[in-house]
Amino acid sequence: MIARSSARHYRWGAGCDGWHLVATDNLSIIEEQMPPGAAEVRHHHQKAQQFFYVLSGVLSIELANEEIDLLPRHGLEIAPATPHRVFNRADVPAEFIVISSPPSHGDRMESSA
Repeated sequence: MIARSSARHYRWGAGCDGWHLVATDNLSIIEEQMPPGAAEVRHHHQKAQQFFYVLSGVLSIELANEEIDLLPRHGLEIAPATPHRVFNRADVPAEFIVISSPPSHGDRMESSA
């Protein structure tokens, strides 16, 4: 059994948090929290397929030059090699799950517009 309180924690970006719920050679499941105003750089993954699922708040995702706002209990799949970035324009933290197969760590490359 795993819970956020017992999962391995890490910090990323400007005040963002992640908790590794599953970390195997084939699968990564991370609960993340992004504070208001935070954003990551546009990037893509060479091999990882990802799925973002929002628990609370609003997570904005730039994908194929389109911005999509994900509300709680909504998700979005991102195929490998697809440039994207996530950000939080809301005034409350965004909490979400990121599922990556294979894991995306070490598979990330910055993308131009």
